[in-house]
Amino acid sequence: MNRNDTANLLQHARQVLETEAAAVGALAPRLDQRFTDGCRLLLACQGRVVVMGIGKSGHVAGKIAATLASTGTPAFYVHPGEASHGDMGMITGEDVVLAISNSGETVELLTLLPLIKRLGVKLVTLTGNAQSTLAQAADVNLDVSVAQEACPLNLAPTASTTAALAMGDALAVALLSARGFTQEDFARSHPGGSLGRRLLLRVEDIMHTGAAVPSVPQGALLSAALMEMSRKGLGMTVIVDMQRHVAGVFTDGDLRRALDKEINVHRAKIDEVMTRHCTTVRAGMLAGEAIRIMNEKRITALPVVDADNLLIGALHMHDLVRAGVV
Repeated sequence: MNRNDTANLLQHARQVLETEAAAVGALAPRLDQRFTDGCRLLLACQGRVVVMGIGKSGHVAGKIAATLASTGTPAFYVHPGEASHGDMGMITGEDVVLAISNSGETVELLTLLPLIKRLGVKLVTLTGNAQSTLAQAADVNLDVSVAQEACPLNLAPTASTTAALAMGDALAVALLSARGFTQEDFARSHPGGSLGRRLLLRVEDIMHTGAAVPSVPQGALLSAALMEMSRKGLGMTVIVDMQRHVAGVFTDGDLRRALDKEINVHRAKIDEVMTRHCTTVRAGMLAGEAIRIMNEKRITALPVVDADNLLIGALHMHDLVRAGVV
């Protein structure tokens, strides 16, 4: 590929991005009472939001349905062609239909209009033509028209599908806010992803407990602490008093500092070299918060304590990695 070919490719790519950015930017000034009316219809829906579209608009409709469903608005996609052959039975009178068509004259959608009206289902549409049949039949039509497609032939759905997708996101986020949708709600919709695990998983779900927790009593020899660290493999040991209150922690970093001071490993007491007032976490803390603390303190392991500062577990960064939180 010569230099001119490379320049042409980059030029076309930039033109596409600029055209689509302009199409999305033109949507904001159009937002008015119709948008809020559409949101109210979707918020009042007692059933599901049924999102429809065909061709490229169908792909956009599927994504909008998925975004709505994952942000607190129950929704699913129905193919208009399949709806004419049985899938219309998936729609009930308590649902709201959200239909997407750039032309507003998609035959498969227009065929369904009498059935939608007969069910008494509210209809919200995203169209590029406010005078189209679909737009005129809607309870609320949102204008997603574009000045031109990003395709140099002005034919392939590009800017128009981007605009429709952006308007769908605007609806989803507006509804999310209106519902008071929280991070925890989002996590419940995404339990399999790392974000969901970070927001749902707690320290107690993955911490080491019982004999797996490295600890030595106050007054123990440094050599005993090193043996405990080696056996438990967490890169630290917790120092506890007679009641197992946490008095401090000894880590690989503390060991390096002790060696720099030429401390006798076999004679020194752990109290001389441990880190007092160490950072601890509670068992009920979210794993994501534990990660934040570790990153902020630049540490890889933490003692886990109860409300009385009694040692009940230990958490290592590797545990978070294995749990898929990091």
